[in-house]
Amino acid sequence: MNGQDPIAAFRVEAGELLVGIEQALLDLTHDLESRDLVDTVFRGLHTLKGSGAMFGFDALANFTHHCETAFDRVRKGKVPATQELVAVILSAMDHMQALVDGDGSGLAAAGDDILARLHNAIGDDNEAMVAAAPGDGDGNGAVPATHGASGWRVTFYLPPDAMANGTNPLALLDEMRGLGDAKVTALTDRIPPLAELDASQCHIGWQVELRGDVTREDIEDVFIFVMDDMELDIVPLACGEEDPAISATEIAAQPVQAEAAAVGEARETSPVETGAASTADTARGRPVGTPTESVRVPAERLDVLMDRVGELVIVQSRLAQLAHGGVRGPAGELALRSVAEDIERLASELRDTMMVLRMVPVASLFGRFRRLVHDLARETGKTIELSTHGETTEVDKTVIERLADPMVHLIRNACDHGLETAEDRIAAGKPAAGQVRLSAQQAAGEVLITIRDDGRGIDRERVRAKAEAQGLIEPGQQMSDSELMQMIFHPGFSTAAQVTNLSGRGVGMDVVKRTIESLRGTIDIASNPGEGSTVTLRIPLTLAIIDGLLVRVGEGRYVIPLGAVEECIELSLEDDLRSRGRSFVTLRDRLVPFIRMRDMFETGTRPDPHQKIVVITTGGERVGLVVDQIIGSHQTVIKAMSALHRDVPAFAGATILGDGSVALILDTLQLVSVGQAQEERLLAAG
Repeated sequence: MNGQDPIAAFRVEAGELLVGIEQALLDLTHDLESRDLVDTVFRGLHTLKGSGAMFGFDALANFTHHCETAFDRVRKGKVPATQELVAVILSAMDHMQALVDGDGSGLAAAGDDILARLHNAIGDDNEAMVAAAPGDGDGNGAVPATHGASGWRVTFYLPPDAMANGTNPLALLDEMRGLGDAKVTALTDRIPPLAELDASQCHIGWQVELRGDVTREDIEDVFIFVMDDMELDIVPLACGEEDPAISATEIAAQPVQAEAAAVGEARETSPVETGAASTADTARGRPVGTPTESVRVPAERLDVLMDRVGELVIVQSRLAQLAHGGVRGPAGELALRSVAEDIERLASELRDTMMVLRMVPVASLFGRFRRLVHDLARETGKTIELSTHGETTEVDKTVIERLADPMVHLIRNACDHGLETAEDRIAAGKPAAGQVRLSAQQAAGEVLITIRDDGRGIDRERVRAKAEAQGLIEPGQQMSDSELMQMIFHPGFSTAAQVTNLSGRGVGMDVVKRTIESLRGTIDIASNPGEGSTVTLRIPLTLAIIDGLLVRVGEGRYVIPLGAVEECIELSLEDDLRSRGRSFVTLRDRLVPFIRMRDMFETGTRPDPHQKIVVITTGGERVGLVVDQIIGSHQTVIKAMSALHRDVPAFAGATILGDGSVALILDTLQLVSVGQAQEERLLAAG
């Protein structure tokens, strides 16, 4: 047993299904006539309903049944796909997610409201849509209809590669038998001569005489996942009609069933389950073994990792041989150095490979915002089009997760404050539809993510007036555009003319900036009046390994993230004494404040005669950190702080040095904040 929780596995699978359905619905809003998109939504809902019922999520199955039936009516051309219907189903997706995450308690009222909207969107003739719930009637969520005939003759041939792709004919035949009284005949007319037979392909067809109160739609649902590629013929049987091939059934059906069973057993041992196979396996009650937290990794990357591990095992064997005295003298020393070089090379390659395994395309982040923009457009009454570029750019999975909330806030601001109404845009000579563009690109060790809109832009005069009113700048103070735009990130700062349900309260942009800086990133805003605004996020590729500058303060060693370091200068004893009481140093005719790390950390040691200042940039400001010694650059593997030290300010983590000692990694933003607060207390006390 693998010990995995089947309920947790179902929740992961359901989450993936919901994402797929949502993306298809959003695509459908741009092409309401697309039969492929309608089929995609229907299949996703059908699978979600069936899987939910199997794992005991009855409330989910019952609710999803109504949405599935509505799209079944669209699929059959009984009602058209409309924007209102898509909007209702999107709301239903949120309710389904809540049902997946919980037990459904307390959600009945919300579900009833959505179903009422669904009835209105689908039209007045909706009794048939909600007459049966999953498990009623024929068990497929469709209302059984008496056809006037005694049944159906179903003839089908699966595509030749059906079994290679995971389709199990036995599961399809079993599902057909579950609909009524079925007699199965094997059709062997397409089996090639033995010399030309490919055992991996499906050469047999089947004819099923199905009797009972079964609709054509029930039969089509059996083949819904393979219908596009197969041959399927469904003909009604007249009352009392006998199938002329029945006599052959008793001869041919048994070996066919045995062959199908053998195929099923072979698939039980297959490590790959895709496509329609998951449906067959679900019918057998096998839980999907997907972990709660997972990253999809291409197989070739795992092959590279395996090669590196194999080489490491070989080098370890060589090292063990040397350790046991296999070779001594100069030759042994040379061999030991060779092993050390190989281990260093392999460690570097393994580190790079593991970093790549953590990378995921930024498309997984951008895809979340399509629904957000769709809902914002409906709420604001604006026409908004979202475009994305650079979706294949890869970023560390942890970075992706922490970027989601800041980007939601930035996109909401762009849609609510940045973009004008259609009337205002037309009056300004712009297209009626506003544009929001998300793009990503990799630059050196960073990823640049840009949120751009073509709205009204930011009113600089209003920003300046607000900053002066709040005392952030002096009246008439000279500032560059970039410095002025940084005022927006101060807490409580907002230039919105009115407060809406979406934004305008001055809450959020300061949090956005803190979140980005906690990722060791930066955020910049550029805006042209009447042309729109551009927000650029510069984020490191990964949070697990950083390049740092190793320094010594007293007896302790610390790592400063190299991305924050601008330059290093020497602080002589005279300059140190001269700066006592003001903590400023003149650097190229500009005063740069600095923090004495020895005083902050209370080392209790005497300063070195030649101290150094590491000039860093944080929060748009230049600050110097006075240290005793600059040891050099150091590639740092970040280790999380313990639970007891996690809330200690000024430190972002720790790393283990080559001699086994521990060096703390400085959080430059928090460090400067703590240093400024400490200096203010000293000045107040003095």
